[in-house]
Amino acid sequence: MRGKIEATIKHKGGENFGNGSVARHILRLALPMTLAQFINVLYNIIDRIYIGRLPDVADHALAGVGITFPIITLVIAFANLAGMGGAPLFSIERGRGNTKKAEEIMGNSFTLLLVFGIVLTLFVLLFKTDILYLFGASDAIFSFADDYITIYMFGSLFVMISLGMNSFINAQGFGKIGMLSVVLGAVLNIILDPLCIFSFHLGVKGAAIASVLSQLASAVCILWFLAHKQSGIMLRRHALKLQLCYVKKILMLGMSGFVMAITNSAVQVVCNASLQQYGGDVYISIMTIINSLREVITLPASGITNAAQPVLGYNYGAHKDERVLKAIRFMSVVVVAYMLLMWLFVYLTPTFFLHIFSSDQVIVKWGIPAIQLYYFGYFMMGFQFSGQSVFVALNKSGQAIFFSLFRKVIIVIPLTLWLPTVGQLGVMGVFLAEPISNFIGGGCSYLTMYLTVYKKLKNDCKAKEEV
Repeated sequence: MRGKIEATIKHKGGENFGNGSVARHILRLALPMTLAQFINVLYNIIDRIYIGRLPDVADHALAGVGITFPIITLVIAFANLAGMGGAPLFSIERGRGNTKKAEEIMGNSFTLLLVFGIVLTLFVLLFKTDILYLFGASDAIFSFADDYITIYMFGSLFVMISLGMNSFINAQGFGKIGMLSVVLGAVLNIILDPLCIFSFHLGVKGAAIASVLSQLASAVCILWFLAHKQSGIMLRRHALKLQLCYVKKILMLGMSGFVMAITNSAVQVVCNASLQQYGGDVYISIMTIINSLREVITLPASGITNAAQPVLGYNYGAHKDERVLKAIRFMSVVVVAYMLLMWLFVYLTPTFFLHIFSSDQVIVKWGIPAIQLYYFGYFMMGFQFSGQSVFVALNKSGQAIFFSLFRKVIIVIPLTLWLPTVGQLGVMGVFLAEPISNFIGGGCSYLTMYLTVYKKLKNDCKAKEEV
């Protein structure tokens, strides 16, 4: 019977993770996942690099764009709520051969994206002045933040469609098409950024226009594919009507990713406000660079942990506990070792990374101690990634969400508010909050995983050997 099941899985194009090298399975999946994530990150990274080269106003412009990060994170959070909430349900119905329900779930997700996009755009545009000052804007950088977010929000609907609906292309097995739609936008952004920012002398406005046009291109490409028969299950007009039964399931399933994104946004808000209070605009520029660097550094670690999840889940479901243990060990060693190397690299060469985003000597001077402090002991994040990945893969999402909230909401935010008041720490207390949270959060997450999952699986393996 087991042979027939495995043959069926292979016949349908799925990979049998129960046989062969565990490490090879993880690495084979990690490459395309990391590449896709890297392309996504390029949008904002490219904007920041070019903005950091604006003559005379680079530091204020970079700080202004940095203030808008929590709003952009909010847009992404709502895109994930509908997209990542609907895609798994879509896959389940597709696997059952229920095309009609799959179409309705995809249609409902698309309509939710439209609703979220319109409501969020109106809300931000109506209250943008209060929001930007609340998030830490000063009079010197407000105009840059205002210019960027105003244009970005007019195109936020394209951003949400591009991010949310791409999940339904990947869910049907068209990974290359999904990646190409992202590549199209990234390449267009690389071309348009210097033209709009420098050639057309639009500055920060040009960066926002380039991002919106690039996301528009990706959104059009995705919708064009989903509207044609070659997509398998098409996006049809009759399926766009919201149905309460689908909406509830989509929102419930997408809530975990939404909550994590919201906590990221909350941390950014608190950091920017504290940096403005204790250090001023220059430190918001430095934090903008640090956030950009963090996005790139964590990509390979995120790729490995995401790739390990289907391998872990498959073998856990097949009761192949020894292979689950091998996957946990391989993932943990690779991720922690990689994060250790990156910590040493950043610590020893902070000037190199700062110069990528800015040539301002003040930013470089004060950025060196800030970046070294922020990334101190960054290898502990490898334990955070690994622990949470195991919880998610083995359907223990409650623990995964808890430890994300634990590190960000319970540790980072209070420390960011309190540490600057301790002794003479001042602005450096904001940067110190991160390494403390990494040691506590990463250690607790992995230790809990080891005691509640790894140790239990190991004992089960011993029990089987004794029998």
